[in-house]
Amino acid sequence: MTSSNPDDLFSTRRAGVLLHPTCLPGSWGVLGASARTFADFLADCSLSIWQTLPIGPTHRDLSPYQSLSSHAGNPDFIDLHELVEAGLLSDRELSQPAPEVRHQLLTLAAKRFFISDGGGLNGLDRAAYQRFRATNDYWLDDFCLFWAIREVQDSSDWLQWPDSLRDRDSGALRDFIDQNRSRLARIRFEQFLFHHQWQALRDYARSKGVLLFGDIPIFVAHDSADVWANRHLFKLDERGESTVVAGVPPDYFSSEGQHWGNPLYNWEAMAADGYQWWLKRLESQRHLFDLIRIDHFRGLHAYWEIPAATPEPRYGYWVSGPGDHFLEACFTRFPDLPLVAENLGIISDDVEELRKRFRLPGMTVMQFGFDGSPDNPHLLHNHHARDLVYTGTHDNDTTLGWYQNLDDHTRRYVNEYLGTTGEGMPWPLIEAAFRSVCSLAIVPMQDFFGLGTEARFNTPGTVENNWIWQLDWNLCQKELSDRITESVRQHGRLSWC
Repeated sequence: MTSSNPDDLFSTRRAGVLLHPTCLPGSWGVLGASARTFADFLADCSLSIWQTLPIGPTHRDLSPYQSLSSHAGNPDFIDLHELVEAGLLSDRELSQPAPEVRHQLLTLAAKRFFISDGGGLNGLDRAAYQRFRATNDYWLDDFCLFWAIREVQDSSDWLQWPDSLRDRDSGALRDFIDQNRSRLARIRFEQFLFHHQWQALRDYARSKGVLLFGDIPIFVAHDSADVWANRHLFKLDERGESTVVAGVPPDYFSSEGQHWGNPLYNWEAMAADGYQWWLKRLESQRHLFDLIRIDHFRGLHAYWEIPAATPEPRYGYWVSGPGDHFLEACFTRFPDLPLVAENLGIISDDVEELRKRFRLPGMTVMQFGFDGSPDNPHLLHNHHARDLVYTGTHDNDTTLGWYQNLDDHTRRYVNEYLGTTGEGMPWPLIEAAFRSVCSLAIVPMQDFFGLGTEARFNTPGTVENNWIWQLDWNLCQKELSDRITESVRQHGRLSWC
């Protein structure tokens, strides 16, 4: 079976931006005025795609690729200013220091919501809340229970919980629910708020001609509601510890390889019920996004399995993934599934054949093109129309930082290939990406701003100073939007969703 959606998003040339919502300013949350202002800016720039990273709640390292849930939204995104208009908070209450009182204010808003008559609250009414619960019952209760136990246990890992809660003893869970009903209601209400504000943002962005592009990490964090509630679907021992973990062998991003630490799927168990866990995961993302990237697509064909007892990536080995059987199940359930395959790194011909059998767009990255080989797939003359082109990804240095750190020989090659002296970088690379035959060109916001390494968002293989860059509204000038618009128009990427 192959994907068949001829009128999909890749039938039109488009341009977009890569920016995670955490980059937006907003002391009380970003899914309100801040996100709408950014959508307005994208519309002013004639950019029709806003790509984010995964939007789930994170651990303390802030990595969106190690989320506590593959379904839940990050409650830190909720804009509390929106709750004033809804009558659940007051301006006076929001005059306090945000980090210290955010949790208390969400608790107060939840209390007011549940004692209200449920009407006239800017769409945040009891009927909408009950619809949200019914629509999301396949993940919501497990997540709320997981989050509540974490709060009570004050523990960073469910393996540290008392055995009865760790192992989901039914009696222990009933007792916990009875003792924590208000806490569970607050967490459930937070998810309702997140999804309400996200859908409002999605509607607003669409009204401006902007579509939302999401990201699904192929693997999930061990310390997550997904693993705790579905241990049989992962390669774990009797206690719940991973026996093997995910990573990658040495590649462009790391000469030593990468040890991600995610538990690996028990694909046989997943196949037994037709991959229902994955289908539900895709269903969640379809409610949130117009386009979805599946990170580390090659893991569906074969994945790097590292024994938990020997964590160095070099001790790993390739194991066959579910491949065609899994993708057939996905497209049987969702014939118009808007998937993009992240096919970066060590990619074999059989991985590409799998991607092409299902007509999944792949990715090219301009920064990867200059190793000296004319056959490099990331060079402009080797691009393909249905693929995506990026100047760089969230894992790359900014284009200016990358260019400034090149050796002299490679820098000359870049200049010669692009027909530039390098003056005004990163714009020569942005213009090249827009010239590409790839139907969708994506540029990180830092590149549009022309920022250097100081604005890098993530450095793979490190745990410090990642995921913290913040956008400065002062850089969103009309001169910049005019320049972007002119480039979008010149390269035939004007589009309306």
